[in-house]
Amino acid sequence: MAEREEMDWVRYGTAVRELATLVADDGYRPDMILSIARGGLFVAGSLGYALAVKNLYVMNVEYYTGVDERLDIPVVLPPYVDWVDLGDARILITDDVADTGHTLNLVRETALAKVGEVRSAVLYQKPQSVVDCEYVWCRTDRWINFPWSTEPPVVSVEEAAHQVLDA
Repeated sequence: MAEREEMDWVRYGTAVRELATLVADDGYRPDMILSIARGGLFVAGSLGYALAVKNLYVMNVEYYTGVDERLDIPVVLPPYVDWVDLGDARILITDDVADTGHTLNLVRETALAKVGEVRSAVLYQKPQSVVDCEYVWCRTDRWINFPWSTEPPVVSVEEAAHQVLDA
């Protein structure tokens, strides 16, 4: 198996703070942060605190089903973002990694049709990404082991609730 990029919680703290600094130093002041769930939730919350943004939204998109295993196309799952009254909003889309970029592209295209300005921030961007993010902490071609997804779940897959909840 190819060498992997290892991120622990301490390195994550440094990385997300440096990512926030990239956004702030660029002068971008988002009105809201739109997180791509699930990996982007950590990034969104951390950037929300660092950039003093309280408006955090979530878009749940399923694409990866395992290491290097993905669906043919990304699928948006409920609950859905309520785009009402966001026509002039500046949005920062966050995710942990822009791998193929297809998930990020889906969210970006959806947001571009509804808001004033869209930029994206990721911890990692891979060379094959179809989206070139405005804010990237690290560029790599390796698989990343994130601290939130490296350990197995504490419950069995059979015990976990995997039904999609319709809002």
